[in-house]
Amino acid sequence: MSPRSPDADAVEAEVGRIRSLGITALRARWRLMFGAPPPAGLTKDMIKRVIAHRIQERAFGGLDRETKKLLDRLARGKTRAEFNRRLKPGAVLVREYQGTRHTVTVVPEGFSWQGATYPSLSIIARAITGTSWNGPRFFGLREAAQKQVQGSALQSTPKRRPHRGRRPSIRPRLESRPEAG
Repeated sequence: MSPRSPDADAVEAEVGRIRSLGITALRARWRLMFGAPPPAGLTKDMIKRVIAHRIQERAFGGLDRETKKLLDRLARGKTRAEFNRRLKPGAVLVREYQGTRHTVTVVPEGFSWQGATYPSLSIIARAITGTSWNGPRFFGLREAAQKQVQGSALQSTPKRRPHRGRRPSIRPRLESRPEAG
């Protein structure tokens, strides 16, 4: 085990001091670091954590550019990055559609199908079907993820949808009632 650097020890000592500060001192420290008061909804513990993170970030560096871009895409709901991270280059997706078998290979630049590389599965699904499709759903990726979330990869029966038409009556129709005499 290598000895710790003096900078690491200084950072640890500074973070330790932050842990001992009261709420008024923490708010003052926040104003010095960020140039504005902390958001009203932050708890004392969260203020400590953010300040400690900023101290460590300044001393050791922050996230690299690629990680920041990934987090930004995920925060905006862009899930393509998630599929690219889960599907490693070399993975093969197979889908049979109208009697034709379609094979897509994951490559570092995107997805390879019929000798061409495409940036998304949705473009390939559209080329195969001629209509707009969610690519991950077309190739069964979305469905598999849902089953894992539900806790059973073996569950194959679809959930029933609520009845949307006219509700069946449990009372007999007038014609079928026995006539009163």
